Amino acid sequence: MIDLKDLFNSINKYIDKEVTLQGWIRNHRKQKEFGFIDFSDGTDFKHIQIVYDNKLDNFNEITKYHVGSAIEVTGTVVKSPKENQPIELVLNDVKLIGDCPEDYPIQPKRHTREFLREQAYLRPRTNLFQAVFRVRSIAAFAIHKYFQERNYVYFNAPLITASDCEGAGELFKVTNLDLDNLPKVDGKIDFSKDLFGKKAGLTVSGQLEAESFALAYKKTYTFGPTFRAENSNTRVHANEFWMIEPEIAFCNLEEDMHIMEEMLKYVVKYVLDNCKDEMIFLNDFVEKGLIEKLEKLVKSEFKRITHYEAIEILQKADKKWEFEPKQGEDIAKEHEKYITEYFDGPVFITDWPKDIKAFYMKQNPDNKTVAAVDLEVPGAGEIMGGSEREADYDKLIKRMKELKMDENSLDWYINLRKYGSCPHAGFGMGFERLLIYLTGIENIRDVIPYPRTPGNCEY
Repeated sequence: MIDLKDLFNSINKYIDKEVTLQGWIRNHRKQKEFGFIDFSDGTDFKHIQIVYDNKLDNFNEITKYHVGSAIEVTGTVVKSPKENQPIELVLNDVKLIGDCPEDYPIQPKRHTREFLREQAYLRPRTNLFQAVFRVRSIAAFAIHKYFQERNYVYFNAPLITASDCEGAGELFKVTNLDLDNLPKVDGKIDFSKDLFGKKAGLTVSGQLEAESFALAYKKTYTFGPTFRAENSNTRVHANEFWMIEPEIAFCNLEEDMHIMEEMLKYVVKYVLDNCKDEMIFLNDFVEKGLIEKLEKLVKSEFKRITHYEAIEILQKADKKWEFEPKQGEDIAKEHEKYITEYFDGPVFITDWPKDIKAFYMKQNPDNKTVAAVDLEVPGAGEIMGGSEREADYDKLIKRMKELKMDENSLDWYINLRKYGSCPHAGFGMGFERLLIYLTGIENIRDVIPYPRTPGNCEY
C-alpha cells in the first residue's frame, strides 16, 4: 500500500511494478470494452488514470462505480501514452470500499465558489480547494519552520481573555451564566457570579501575553485563532481567523521591519518551491501572473517611507480619490494600491499618527507619532502591521489614562515595564490575508476551511 505522493516522487522505481492504492473516484468514463477512472488519494495534487478492460471478471460491476466512491485498487504502473501524464495504472483488482449515490454534489464539472461554500464539507475534493488548502498547510509549516530555525519559542496564547488588546471593544462575550435568568445588581449584569468572576471574551490578539514570553525567552511567536465580533461583510473580513504574532526583545522598529521582510520572503519562496503543481494550477485558473507576482516579491527590496511622506505622495497624485488623503488620518485601500504602484513593489509605511494607533505602541519624540509600521504589498495592500512597544512605564500609564483605559485590568502588562524591561517589538500578520495573496483567491471565505462570518456558522 503506497500513497500517490510516493509513487509520483519515485516513478522509475515503480514502473512495471504492481502497487495498491486507496482513494476516490474523481471521474469515470466507460466504454464498451474499456474504462478509465480518474483517481486521487489526496496526498498529491496530481491524479492517476486507472485503465481497465473487459478481460476482468467483474468488468460490468466496475463500470457501475460512481464518482465520489472510495476504492482500493491494485494494478501495474506503466508509462502513459499521453503527454500530460507520465504514468497510468493498469487495473488488476479493485475493491469498492464506500459507494456514492448518483446525486453526489461534487460532479466532474465546473462549480461556482458560492455553490462550493454551501458544500464546504465536500469542497476539499475539488481541484481548486485541493490546491488552496494544501497551500494553507505548506504555508503554515513554513511559518513554523522560519521561526523555529531562528530560536523562537512557539507560544500558545489564551483564547479566552479578560483584556481587549486593541481597545476596540470587538470581543465576543464568553459566559456560563443562564441567559434567560441573568443575575443583576442595580440593573447591570453581575459578572461576579460568572465562571471567571469577571467579564471575559474571545481574544482579538495574543500580542500582550506574547510580550511577557518575549521578556523571558527573547524571541517568541503565536500562531493561532483570533476573533472579532464585528458585523462586517467584506471579502477580507471574518469573525474567526488565524494570526501570526512574533515578539522580540532587544529589538527596535528597524530590526522589526527586517524580520517582517525576511519572514514574508521565506514563506512565499517555500510555498513556490513546495507547492509547484498547486501554484501552476492557481496561476492558470485563478490569477494569471500569480507566480510572477510572487517571484518578484521574493526578489524585491522593500521601500521604507513615513506616513507623512506617504500622505504627501498621495496628495500630489494626479488622481481623483474616493477618500481624500489627509495628514493625521488613516489611509484607504485605494491609497495602499497607489503607493505600491508608485514604488513598483512592497512598501513599509512607518511613524503613524499616535491618535489612530493602539495604546501599546512606542511614542516618538515628536509626541505626535508612534513607532508603528504597516507593510503594503502590490495587489493586496496591507499584509502586516507592527510596532516597537512602549517600554517606558510612565509613558504607558499616561497614554492609557488619555484613552480612559482600565489600568487595573492590565496591571500585569504594565508591570512588565517595571521588572527588567527592555526595548522590544513585534508584528501581526493575518494568515488568511497571506493566503489570499499566495493563492489569488479574492474572498477570505475561500481560504478558510469553515468560515465564520456574519450569518454563517455552519458545520
